[in-house]
Amino acid sequence: MVKVAFIGLGVMGYPMAGHLQAKGHDVTVYNRTSTKADAWVAEHGGAKALTPREAASDQDIVFACVGNDDDLRLVTIGQDGAFAGMKQGAVFVDHTTVSASIARELSQVAESSGFSFIDAPVSGGQAGAENGALTVMCGGEEQAYARVEDVIMCFAQASRLMGASGAGQLTKMVNQICIAGLVQGLSEGMAFAQKAGLDGKAVVDVISKGAAGSWQMANRGYTMIDDKFDFGFAVDWMRKDLNICLDEAQNNGATLEVTKLVDGYYAEVQEMGGGRWDTSSLMRRLNK
Repeated sequence: MVKVAFIGLGVMGYPMAGHLQAKGHDVTVYNRTSTKADAWVAEHGGAKALTPREAASDQDIVFACVGNDDDLRLVTIGQDGAFAGMKQGAVFVDHTTVSASIARELSQVAESSGFSFIDAPVSGGQAGAENGALTVMCGGEEQAYARVEDVIMCFAQASRLMGASGAGQLTKMVNQICIAGLVQGLSEGMAFAQKAGLDGKAVVDVISKGAAGSWQMANRGYTMIDDKFDFGFAVDWMRKDLNICLDEAQNNGATLEVTKLVDGYYAEVQEMGGGRWDTSSLMRRLNK
């Protein structure tokens, strides 16, 4: 059991921190909206800090799960940021989906300050966080990762070091690229089934057992047919992630034709007022 802090108690961070406390770790939490931290402490125990710096003070591991590059920079190296409170030899583990460049930048700052930084974006959505079944993709130094792997597994079903700093974020980009095309294909298939007069749910029952089957089909196929899009990962966040992918592709020369196309479709969903709908709402765009 180690002393840990968790910075960011959103739909992902709140249950992730809860799993850490439930497994016997001594957890201190920080959230920009302090009432959320109060609610977490009331539910799980542990302690609340008033700043990221205070949260990180004297901790063995500091976790973070915030919104984007700017949010991460603010809670790490901003005023009263966590890096100012990190002790020598500690490890900062960032679960935010951000650019590989900021992961490398913060890793260098951490190394020069005597502690380690692991970029560790996650896949599995809110349900994965709540059920302790996330997949974690990590980048960083091997010895630092070895010190945090068992603790990460408190809220994960799988965790793997993918390479040096930034490799976790690059792997998450691959994840999002694959999902974008898959959800668009699933949306087109379900819309086609409806136009053809088929029973959409019966279609999902049958084809999900064959080569077309996927996590997205199993978890979103039926709700898409019911025109329900208040589950899981929001369109606003998916567009943030896809733009990270497209920016990185400009740097490394990768061709992301389908990703660029689907990002444009998500922009149309936002224009429909669907920024907070989940990513399977590409179906609603086809039926507008």
